[in-house]
Order: sequence, then structure tokens, then C-alpha cells
Amino acid sequence: MADILEAVNIRWHPGFYGAAELEFLSNKGDLEFQREFNLSKEPIRMDLLIIKKLADVTIQNELGHIFKKFNVVEYKNPDDALSIDDYYKTVGYACIYKGLGETVDQIPAGELTISIFRESYPRELFEAMKNLGLEIKERYPGIYYISGKQAMFDTQVVVTKQLDKKTHSTLRVLSKHVKEEDVRAFIEKAVQMSEPGDRNNADAVLQVSVSANREIYEAIRRCDKAMCDALKELMKEDFEKQERETRQETKQETLLEAIRNLMDTMKCSAEQAMAALKIPDADRGKYIAKL
Repeated sequence: MADILEAVNIRWHPGFYGAAELEFLSNKGDLEFQREFNLSKEPIRMDLLIIKKLADVTIQNELGHIFKKFNVVEYKNPDDALSIDDYYKTVGYACIYKGLGETVDQIPAGELTISIFRESYPRELFEAMKNLGLEIKERYPGIYYISGKQAMFDTQVVVTKQLDKKTHSTLRVLSKHVKEEDVRAFIEKAVQMSEPGDRNNADAVLQVSVSANREIYEAIRRCDKAMCDALKELMKEDFEKQERETRQETKQETLLEAIRNLMDTMKCSAEQAMAALKIPDADRGKYIAKL
């Protein structure tokens, strides 16, 4: 378990993509999620494009109350800064996307929105926005609507750690300082998911959250059997993979020791020892490298 929980090279965006789809689970059939949408043949792409399939559908989650037909989403992980330039970059993505229509105004500006997600409150960004004459209003806890003459599109900035604890644990656990109550709420929600796509999204969220918060997950695992069992069920494939890798490593160490013993007692070469042990030719290089 400890090896699985190592916090190394955390890939936050796949976790966010999974969290975004889980947030809108109640409208899953009404929304289309296009991850890392390419804006050109060159590698210019937005983090997430959410397309609302039918205009008259009501999005239940308040994160989607701002949504129109085409919704551009930018995600900043806990290590990323969020400046006025990032805001304009996201506006640029929306502008480029609008210009990709096959016919004139196929993607109307009035049907585009922008959502920017970040864990912490973007004080510097909001100050810069105010200096530009933009108005900032907290419409729901953690959800700030941006308006004014300078705003080209309906825009919201989402501060995930300020979101409602009961309904947004999926996004709140994407943190390097996750709270135990959020972890428990997310696990309880995740174990109830039965569809493969939903479970895959939950697994993506969990992978990121566990990697960033090894100690708290270890503490929950040790002191709460029910939560420990739930974690094992949610991370079943990861545990099985870890077990296979552990068995393989143990087998290799055993063979290495046998090779060394043969070389020592029989005074033979590594190749002769491996031949005596019937180690396949294709595998011999990795053992020689470790001798």
C-alpha cells in the first residue's frame, strides 16, 4: 500500500477530468465531455470542452448553471499560478474555438462560456480583474461569476476548496492538503457507483488524491476497517498490479541469489549459471545488469 501511495509526478489533470464528469453525473446523458480538445493541428488545446446537447436541459449541479451550448474549461492544479494572463489565455481558447466552425457563426459567441477551476482563492487575479472594470460576484459558495463590458463571454471562476462539502467532495479531494471529511465523503460516494465509466472516473480522482495525500489515506486505512475495505475495492486493480510487481521482484531477487551462489560454488560464469537455471535468453540481460 505504501508504494501505491507514493506522491511522485502527480498528474492532476486526469483526476480533474474524472471529477468534472462525476460532478455532472445527474446530467451525464445531456453533456458531452471532450478532454484536451485540440484547437489546431499544432498542440494548442483547451483542458476540457463540455458541450450541452440540448438547450432546454437544466443542469442540476450549480457548477453548470452558467452553461450554454459550448463550455470551455481551464483547470489549474494546486502548484499552478493563476494570473490575468491565464484568464486571457482561456478567453483566447474560446475565441479560437469559435473560429473553428465550418460555417460563419456556427459557434455563436452568445453560446460560449468560460469556467476556470483552482483550489485556492485567486486574490491577484481578482484584483487585476477589478482594475480592468470587471465585476466579481460570488453566486454560490466558491463559484464567482465575472461580468462587465470587458468580459467577452459569460465566465465563472471556481475555488474548489470553498465549494459545498456535502455535494462537491469529488473536486475538494483534488488537493495537496485534503481534509479527512472530504476523503470519507468521496469514498462513500465512489463505492456506490456501479457503471464502469463512473468507476473509472472515480479511480482517476482517487489516484491523484492518494498520490498527493499519502499520510492521511494511510491513517484512514489503519484506523477504519470499513474505509480500508472501500479503498481496496476502489483501487482493486492497483493493488493487484502492485502484488504482481512484488511477486515478480521477489522472483528476480531469488534467481539473482541463485545465480550468485552457482557462480561462487561452481566457479562458473554468469552465462553458465543462468543456463543451468534455465533462465530464458531474453531475460538474461536484466540479471547480468544487476550482478
